[in-house]
Order: sequence, then C-alpha cells, then structure tokens
Amino acid sequence: MNPSMNSPVPAALAQAGHALRYGIVRTIWKSSKAPILTLCGRLGAIMDQRKRLLLPIALVTAILAVSTASIFIRFAQSDGAPSLVIAALRLTFATLLIAPVALTRHRDEIKRLDLRGILLAVSSGIFLAVHFATWISSLEYTSVASSVVFVSTGPLWVALLSPMLLKERLPRTALVGLALALVGGTVIGLSDACVWDGGLACPSLADAMQGRAMWGNFLALAGAWMVTGYLIIGRKLRPQMSLVAYIFLVYGMAAVTLLVFMVFAGQSPFGYSPKIYGWIFLLAAVPQLIGHSTYNWLLKYLSATLVAVLTLAEPIGSAALAFFFLNETPTITVITGGVLILLGIYLASRRA
Repeated sequence: MNPSMNSPVPAALAQAGHALRYGIVRTIWKSSKAPILTLCGRLGAIMDQRKRLLLPIALVTAILAVSTASIFIRFAQSDGAPSLVIAALRLTFATLLIAPVALTRHRDEIKRLDLRGILLAVSSGIFLAVHFATWISSLEYTSVASSVVFVSTGPLWVALLSPMLLKERLPRTALVGLALALVGGTVIGLSDACVWDGGLACPSLADAMQGRAMWGNFLALAGAWMVTGYLIIGRKLRPQMSLVAYIFLVYGMAAVTLLVFMVFAGQSPFGYSPKIYGWIFLLAAVPQLIGHSTYNWLLKYLSATLVAVLTLAEPIGSAALAFFFLNETPTITVITGGVLILLGIYLASRRA
C-alpha cells in the first residue's frame, strides 16, 4: 500500500480545494446578489407600471361594453323575446363561446380545483343567475325607476360586508365616493318618475310599499343582494384562479340555473327569429364576455366595493349609446346623476 494514501496531506489539500471553491462561489454570489435583486426590483416595478396602465383601460372597456347590454336587450325585447329567455341564452352563449379555450388550455387547472373552490365558483354562478332573474322579474311589478334605484344599492351592501368577509376596509374618501355614486344612481333611477311642475314631484314612499310595487321593489333589492354575493365571491376566488377558468365555471353555472328558471316559467329557448338570436349573441359577446369578464379580471387587483361602484357607471354609458343609436336625448337630471357617479368613482378609486 502506498503510504501517501494514509498521509494527512491529501486530505488537507482536498479540504483546501473545497474551501477555495466555496470561497469563489460565495464571492461570485455576493458580487452578483445586488444586481440580481436590483433586476428583480426593476421587473416588479415594470409589472406594477403595466398594471397601472392597464387598469384605467380595463375600467373604460368594462363600462362601455356593459353599457351596450340595455341596447341589445331593448332590440331583442322589441322583436318578441321574453326577458328570462334573453338572460338564459345570454349566459348560455357566453359559456359556449369560452368553452373551447377553457377546456383546452385550462382543463388541468379546473381539474385541480379543490371542493372549496368548486363550491365558491358554483355559488357565484347561482348568485349571478338569481341577480338576472330577480331584477328582470321586478320590472313586471314595479316601475323601471324604482327597480333601478333598489338594484343600484349593490355597492352599499358590498361595502358593508367587505370588512367582515374580505377584511377590506375603505378609506374615508372611498366612502364619500360610494355615497356620491349611490346618490347619482338614485337620481338617474328617479329621472323618469319625477317631474318638475312648479316644484319637484316624485312618487311617495307609500306608493312603493304597497301591492305589486312592493313585491317588485323587493325583487330588485334581492337582485342587489345577489350581485353582492357574486362580487364578494369573485374577489375571494379570482386571485387563486385564472380569468378563463373562473368565468367558464361561473357563467356555466349561471346558464344552467337560468335555463332551469326558464323551463319552470313555461318558456322555451327555441322558435325565435334569427334576428333575436343575433341580438342575444351580441349580448353574450360584448357586455357579458367583454364587460362582465373585465370586471372579474379587475377583482384580482381592486376591492370588491370599488368594482361594485364602477358598475354604477353603466347608466351613463347606456345613456350615451341611446343618444347615438336610439335618438334618446338624456335629460338634465340624468346628466346630473352621471356627473355625481363619475365624481364618486374618481374619489373611490383614488387609492385603488
């Protein structure tokens, strides 16, 4: 046996080599650590800047897209389509349009969803479906003005429940903005019911709290509660899911629920003119897939209350579109309410 094999010299040399390599690696890491961290910081800043640039574009896109809903619904109704059929086919078409992407690119994500996630997505879809059903049904019992006023209280309920369910507290400026937006929505809602005849004359509260009107107002209020659940669940679930997977599950469940409601109401989705189906297809593609889906995208980055406040801008966009496509000139009351809503949105979003 070679005596040098038992000598401590090779072992010492090996330890020295190891220490030298460790020192070189450590020196390289120390010298590159700061640039790496700086690069990561810059990449994060770029992403934050991109998000800040995209958010205003997304806000405007959502409002404009959702504002087209009343135009398409008006055209479909005027051609003879029942409101519940319009709502059911709207969500059905939207689900079918998004299905190819969801089932090819997001199938694994949907399969990995745990029971809690599935139940939340299903619940969100049911909330959305019942929102459409109750609000549309309210128009059969009460005035459009009263229905709009009650269904527009959705942001108020979201603001009240968010601190408890989402741990999101609003700054004082956001609360002021919420109040202004709600007042603006109420002004627009009452614009068709109130008249100026030597003074402002509006329907009395007693008229709204009796007979068929009371039931209709309750249905509209239930619609506000349902959209509250829809937005709060979306705010809780969206950060954990991609947009496509989320809206596929939610819209799909909403479609199934509305189709069940439609069947129980004795209505059929068949037998209408191609023109009606064309209007409903546009309703699914623009206000639903572009408008509502953008709201759901925003729920990943903004509070549920702020997104709810943004929905109050829909009457402004609808009034503008009605001016161009239906020759309906907005009254000074509608314009005043719109200004209040826009001011409220500005205040509510300042610290978003």
